[in-house]
Amino acid sequence: MNTLHVDLGTRSYPIHIGAGLLGAGQLLVPHVHGRQVMVVTNETVAPLYLDAVRAALADFDLEVVVLPDGEQYKTLATVDRIFTALLEHRFNRRCTLVALGGGVVGDITGFAAACYQRGVHFIQIPTTLLAQVDSSVGGKTGVNHPLGKNMIGAFHQPQCVLADTDTLNTLDDRQLAAGVAEIIKYGLIRDRDFFHWLEAHMADLLARDPQALAYSIERSCRNKAEVVAADERESGQRALLNLGHTFGHAIETGMGYGSWLHGEAVAAGMCMAADLSIRQGWLAAEDGVRIRALVAQAGLPIDPPADLDPGRMRDLMAVDKKVLDGGLRLVLLKAVTGEFDDASLDATLQAHRQRTA
Repeated sequence: MNTLHVDLGTRSYPIHIGAGLLGAGQLLVPHVHGRQVMVVTNETVAPLYLDAVRAALADFDLEVVVLPDGEQYKTLATVDRIFTALLEHRFNRRCTLVALGGGVVGDITGFAAACYQRGVHFIQIPTTLLAQVDSSVGGKTGVNHPLGKNMIGAFHQPQCVLADTDTLNTLDDRQLAAGVAEIIKYGLIRDRDFFHWLEAHMADLLARDPQALAYSIERSCRNKAEVVAADERESGQRALLNLGHTFGHAIETGMGYGSWLHGEAVAAGMCMAADLSIRQGWLAAEDGVRIRALVAQAGLPIDPPADLDPGRMRDLMAVDKKVLDGGLRLVLLKAVTGEFDDASLDATLQAHRQRTA
């Protein structure tokens, strides 16, 4: 097991990464401050891993909420199911929520914890690669709205993150690749050596080599922990973590939540961001070729869906948390900027449209 720390003063917490951690009560118990624990999971994960978590927390008054599985259920209505269960079982403000599942479960549970009685503790136990390397770390919680992805939420840091790499053995290949998209992102935004490593070891990662997986999870979490510690609420450098996400969120919203996985949409979005960076003169064309090649090697899309024309993409991108005072901001491979040329953005959207057509 390796343990990293997110350094946020009184809100600091550990990230435990390793195999066989689900039943390690000694890693969870120190972060439960009252008697009441509610595990929130979904219909896919519960039959696989709920019993192990129950056993680890057997000394507490434990209740369980099992949610339907899918991005389409990341809504306020689903959060209300958690609130109802908490109230029916008379949970007080010393309770702890435990998110057992992927990014959707983690985001929903964290948001419920941020809101219930104006904030209670929660623990992240991510069971997908994407959640282990990205969404479980950093305290971003929330739900989707039909008009925009993650537009309703709160910053609420977990008490700890427990990433059991054994849970990846039950992950299908599509979900694994979606997680790889966020891993590639760290190589692009701040860790060039990691990008080179990924070029050399992508086949090992997709083959689920235990050493390759453990290394990539730890390095990704280390990168994210450093960024979050420096900028918890995204007032500066944390925005770099959104590379490809404005394009990607537009794809997810436009296609209907759950049609494209988050990592798939981000993968196409990163390729579009690279294309626009080249058009701005900030990125060499050969680097763009390498980025597209690595994304394609991971089995991820390099272009948006043909069903979304450039005008619709533009409209959807305008409904994004990164829009400030009416101006669209994009994370490109130079900086977080609102200074890109509109004609270049249109050219990027048209070029990717032509490739998918």
